[in-house]
Amino acid sequence: MEGLTVAEGDLMVYIHPSKAAKIRHAILRQLSSLLFTYDEVFEGVLLAYEVNIRSKRAKILPGLIPYFGVKLKANLLIFSPKPDMLLEGKVVKLGKESIHVIVLGFSSAAIMLEDIREEFKHKIKHGAGVFASLSHKRHVIKVGSMIRFLVKSLDEEILHISGSLMPSQTGCIRWLSKHGAEDEPEINRSLKRQREREIKMEIEERDSKLNNEGDQSANFSRAHKSRKRTAAE
Repeated sequence: MEGLTVAEGDLMVYIHPSKAAKIRHAILRQLSSLLFTYDEVFEGVLLAYEVNIRSKRAKILPGLIPYFGVKLKANLLIFSPKPDMLLEGKVVKLGKESIHVIVLGFSSAAIMLEDIREEFKHKIKHGAGVFASLSHKRHVIKVGSMIRFLVKSLDEEILHISGSLMPSQTGCIRWLSKHGAEDEPEINRSLKRQREREIKMEIEERDSKLNNEGDQSANFSRAHKSRKRTAAE
């Protein structure tokens, strides 16, 4: 899945003097407060971290309460979805006009009807709503399905994603993995279909030409025989 990156960074964490006896605990607590929230510095959502305290020395900051800063080196796992990226998530709700998805267990996404390609139609199966493909009867999206979708936009404040199922490489991951649709872009399939149509037209044109030549040859042969009979008479 796209949108996940591992970044290495140099950080400065400011600790209250009352926490001086438990520096590591205080550092981890501050970093934990950043988890699963969007941070403009990271340009994404912090999912996990691994820290290494670079020095046992700390810089005391002047002020009414003299906090001290501790330098860290950290490996950060960041979720940073951008438009046109492909994400994966689990369908948790489905209606006639929308599909609602949870990504990585915390970020919600909605795919509205206008962003679902015409191949999929809403149907009722076994008392539950599904989006079923008209082209491939086994390609079905229902509650509980893991799907791949395209990112349209991200609301950073509430971590809500607007998605799309317009590209052909989107849909139910289980079906896509079996049929390889994600490996063949729509443009390649369109060119392939166009080439097949061109070849078919060439064959039909050639057969038609051969048939016309055959008819002309038969007509010439009959006319030649007719002239011979006339001459003999």
